[in-house]
Amino acid sequence: MSEDPTNSRDRDHVKLERLELALRASNEGIWDWQTDQNKIYYSRRILEFLECGKDHAPNLFLPPFETIHPEEKEAFIRAVTHALQDGGPETLAADARVRTGGGDWRWLKIRGTVVRDRHGKTLRIAGSMIDISPRKAVEAQVEEERFQLRQLIDHVPVQIYFKDLESKFTMANQGMAEWMGLTSSTELIGKHDRDFFNYDHWKPAEDDEKRIIQTGESVIGQLEHETWREGSPTWVITSKFPWRDRHGNIKGTFGVSSNVTNLVTAQQQASDLADQLLQKNQAYEEELMLAREIQQALAGQGFPAATDNHINHLRFGARYIPISGLAGDFFEVMKMTDDCYGVLICDVMGHGVRSALIVAMLRGLLEKQRAQAQEPGLFLHGLNDGLSAILERAETTMFATAFFGVVDLSAGTFKYACAGHPGPIVSGKNGVRQIAHERAQKGPGLGLIRGACYPTNELPLSEIDRMVLFTDGVLEAENQSGEPFFENRLMEIIGLKAAEPMDNLLDGILSSVLAFSEGQHFDDDVCLLGIEVSRAPAG
Repeated sequence: MSEDPTNSRDRDHVKLERLELALRASNEGIWDWQTDQNKIYYSRRILEFLECGKDHAPNLFLPPFETIHPEEKEAFIRAVTHALQDGGPETLAADARVRTGGGDWRWLKIRGTVVRDRHGKTLRIAGSMIDISPRKAVEAQVEEERFQLRQLIDHVPVQIYFKDLESKFTMANQGMAEWMGLTSSTELIGKHDRDFFNYDHWKPAEDDEKRIIQTGESVIGQLEHETWREGSPTWVITSKFPWRDRHGNIKGTFGVSSNVTNLVTAQQQASDLADQLLQKNQAYEEELMLAREIQQALAGQGFPAATDNHINHLRFGARYIPISGLAGDFFEVMKMTDDCYGVLICDVMGHGVRSALIVAMLRGLLEKQRAQAQEPGLFLHGLNDGLSAILERAETTMFATAFFGVVDLSAGTFKYACAGHPGPIVSGKNGVRQIAHERAQKGPGLGLIRGACYPTNELPLSEIDRMVLFTDGVLEAENQSGEPFFENRLMEIIGLKAAEPMDNLLDGILSSVLAFSEGQHFDDDVCLLGIEVSRAPAG
């Protein structure tokens, strides 16, 4: 019994509808091309892709292939040519951008099955097309981001690398490749640290990576000494981390290294230099200590015995407090004859070695000027010219203030001259007062003006019971308000302690200045020289 043709057509129509619905659901369209004809069949979905009607739809598979984008044209022509060859492949596959009727480019995934006769000649090709433009746009964006990331990785000034479970490189940036002496990062793939470094470096590095893989714990900021199989040793700061896939499984390790060879080398050189400086400094400190001991020994060598001439008798006292190892303050008491004694107090600019050298020069000049010591003005004039000559040859600027006086027991006089120094405080029958405080009684500091003159002044010894010579470390002490100690306070203390022993007077001055100062300490060298004149009872 034959089948009703009407029923057969109905079943074919139903099958075609089902196919169309299935293809539409998958966003695909079908095409069918009898290769001996120019005309091609496109389903409605493909016509939508091409944005044209069936009467104007181009046959994409025929020359000159003008609707195929130039960048994909060569590969597309090659795929069609192979499909049309006798005995060629059974399928046709191509992804290409196709120009639509609206003038836009649309990515289409084209697949087809080739039907051949028994001699292998192509008779027909039929298949499907799907719009993959959204996917291609995403792929292009991902590719661009990947390219940007790669550019960043290759240009950062550090070495970046990934290693597998066997500590072999799987990826590295260009900086890492060049660090290893290679031209391209691809040359590093599959290599191990042992291919580049000595055992004493690659083995500890491998042990670190195995421990990271086993424990999942990172190593941060580790200083590594790299010893190469060829080349000089280098130093790097390395951080290593576990490399995990998106499921959290460890695939190996990755790390970042930074070259710190210059820094480490500089630190080592600085350390060596510091050791050398320490040794030199120790030697220098020993020399300074010796100089300080000598300076203090000179300052505390005692006073010459003053001969009693049955009328007047002299007694001396002093306090010397340097604030550093070497001081610029000093005093001297010189016995010139049995009845004449010279007293000098001096304050050299600044502190330390330079000031101590000037002190040593002045002490040497003292001996040279002893012949003129009877005349204080000439004595300071000689000191000034000698010091000025030395400083001029050294091409340096320094100076010292000084006060020099001569006690003549026989003549009953005290002659003095001043070189910019604070005048002494005198107590006696005329009360407490300061001498050499007027400008006319002073000359310039020693070493400033070669050939300068220093006037000699005279005071009767009968007006002196006590005299205190001092340096400006006493006067410059300041209280919390920033007010200096000044001479008036010093005069007040000397007046109050006029009846006390000399040592009590000098100690009282120091304690009063310390109590007055804000920090309870001296900010400058302090030197005190006391002179006491005692007289025989009348008759």
